[in-house]
Parts: sequence; C-alpha cells; structure tokens
Amino acid sequence: MGEESELGSGETGGWGFDTRAVHVGQAPDPRTGAVVPPITLSTTFAQDGVGGLREGGYEYSRSGNPMRSAVEECLASLEGADHGFSFASGLAAEDVLLRAALPSGGGVVLGNDAYGGTYRLIDKVFRPAGHPWWAADLTDPAGLDEAFPEGASIVWLETPTNPLLTCIDIEAIADVAHRHGAMVVVDNTFATPYLQTPLALGADVVVHSATKYLGGHSDVVGGFVATSDAELAGTLRFLQNATGAVPSPFDLYLLLRGVKTLGLRMDRHCSNARAVVDLLVGHPAVRRVRYPQLPDHPGHAAAARQMRDFGGMVSFEVADEESALAVVARTELFTLAESLGAVESLIEHPARMTHASAAGSALEVPPGLVRLSVGIESPNDLVADLAAALDSLG
Repeated sequence: MGEESELGSGETGGWGFDTRAVHVGQAPDPRTGAVVPPITLSTTFAQDGVGGLREGGYEYSRSGNPMRSAVEECLASLEGADHGFSFASGLAAEDVLLRAALPSGGGVVLGNDAYGGTYRLIDKVFRPAGHPWWAADLTDPAGLDEAFPEGASIVWLETPTNPLLTCIDIEAIADVAHRHGAMVVVDNTFATPYLQTPLALGADVVVHSATKYLGGHSDVVGGFVATSDAELAGTLRFLQNATGAVPSPFDLYLLLRGVKTLGLRMDRHCSNARAVVDLLVGHPAVRRVRYPQLPDHPGHAAAARQMRDFGGMVSFEVADEESALAVVARTELFTLAESLGAVESLIEHPARMTHASAAGSALEVPPGLVRLSVGIESPNDLVADLAAALDSLG
C-alpha cells in the first residue's frame, strides 16, 4: 500500500495527516484563547465604511463565514489542494462542480458502477440541459482511450465505487482523459484523503459527500470540492455564492469536529471490515464478497498501489433478492439504513434503496447485493450479528 501523502504541508511545516486534521485552520481564538474555533452564527458583518471589510473579508454569511473558512482550509490541506469549497450536501457540491466545469454541450464519462444519486443528477438534470453522458468501464484505460466519446469534457470516477467497490487506477485514467482534453473528477468519499489523495495521482478535482466519513457521526449533511486549478476555483467560488447551497455554521462545526478523528476512525473501520470479510469469505450463504483487499477483487492492484488501506465498506452477494432482503432485515447491530461512513455499522439493499434510481440503466446493481458500512464497534460483536443473519438463510 502507498505511503501517507504529505502534500499540502506548505505553511504547516510538513505536518502529518493527523496533525493537520486537528490544527490546520483551527488556531486558538486570538481574542479569548478558545482552542475550538467559535461558531459564528451572525448572518452579516459590520464594515468599516462602505466596502471596508474587516479582517477575514466577511460581509454576509452566504458569501463567507469564519467556520466555513476553517473547514475549507483544513480539508483542502488534507487533500493536498490549493482551494476548497464547502456545500450543503454532496449532491449540491456535485451540481455546482458540473455547472462550473462543463462547457456548453460538454458531456460526462461516468463509470458504469457509480452512486445512484450522481447518475440521477447527470442523467435527469444535466442531460436534458444539453450535456450528454456515457457509461464506461473505467477499469480498462486502454479501452477508454480507443473509444473516448467525442464531446466528453469530464471523466467522473469513484474509487472504490459505490456499491460494488471496484477500484480504478486514477493515474492511468487521468493520463487518458488529459490526452483527450478532458478533466478528471474523483469522488473520494469512500476512501477519504486519509487513505488516498487523488490530486497527487493526476486528478483535477476531488469531490466528497462530507456527510459520510468526513463527518463520521450521522449527524451532519455536507459536501466538499477540492482543486488546485485556480481558474476553476474562481468559478466555484462565484457559483458557491451565487447559488447559495452552503452549509450552516453549526453544520460546519460538526463537520470539523468529525474531521479531527478521521485518521483514528478510518484505522478502526478498516480493521473491522477485515474481520467481517473473513466471516463472509467462508460463509456458505455468500456467493461473492467484494472488498478491495481480496486478490481477485476488480482493481485490487490499483487499490494496493494508491491506497494506504482498503476502507470500511464491504459488499457481498447472496443467492437472490429475497435472500438479500432477509439478511438486511435480521441484523441487530448493523442498522438497516441508507448512508455510510459513520461510527455505527449500517446495512442496506442497494437495488431497492440507494441505487433504485439506476434500475434499468447501465448502472443497475445485482438484486442479491448487500452493502455494509462497517462501523467502529467491537469486531466480535459485528461478526456475530452478521453471522446470525446469514445462518438464518439455512
């Protein structure tokens, strides 16, 4: 596995990931000495004369807020980016990014295994507005190179993907896309910057549902975009203000609090996931286990090269949809719910839940698929809970 990225160190003196997560953008308050950045709830800020903005340049909280500045500086540092932008949700972040990056008539190459919400946004919102899209097997860079769609302006990839956990060689796809004049966007939600830094591998933009691992506690909805492209950053900043899909100061506070423990949590998510995989691989009711650490997993070599560990998401397939629905209904510690990436373990049926919008499309998922977001509980308890649910299938 790859070594920890030390990108974005600049003024941080070469600090490691965990140090940056705790300190970047979070200096003690100069007036009170508070070690936690205060939540500034004010919607407006006094000016020293017309146009005379005070230190920080704040005027109205949709345009900027001290807590948003702290989050954006911290997360940009963790992704090794020069610029970061916070949004009210992951899909709000994707929407603004697509508006900023797509030229008139420009299209999107989307991996044929992607989050249903991303598919819905691209197919149901941007396609009718004149932006075509193409599903592609991004595990085959050579094939993409040979059949690169004319008019494609963006290659949008997830790695690991949602929900099949396929891993994509970011560097190889970036080489292909850039040869064809296209931008590369990587959804880094599943891996987080703790496990993988796509910008260091040639990606142009990173996007996150900050609701997931970055927040990590199922109590805040948010999105984030990071890039080192100054021109794109200017457009993103304009649209962030112009469209107004920004998070509240309290949501930003919760997000920043979650980020402080991201590295610690990811270590536990990964180790617990391995314990769950050990159960699944040998269970007679399980037909296939999808986890990037497994040698036969699609993209295993890429994951081993570009990630420092293999993540906390696990998917597996049972005989049919009826069996999958029975499993998700019978766990106790694994809560049946959408979303992922938090301290508690979750279980879901993608075909009926998170990926229902992709039914009948090139992104349709197997009916017998079950997706796990493995939390930080005691691993023995998680294994016992899942084993009982699987054993009930007979």
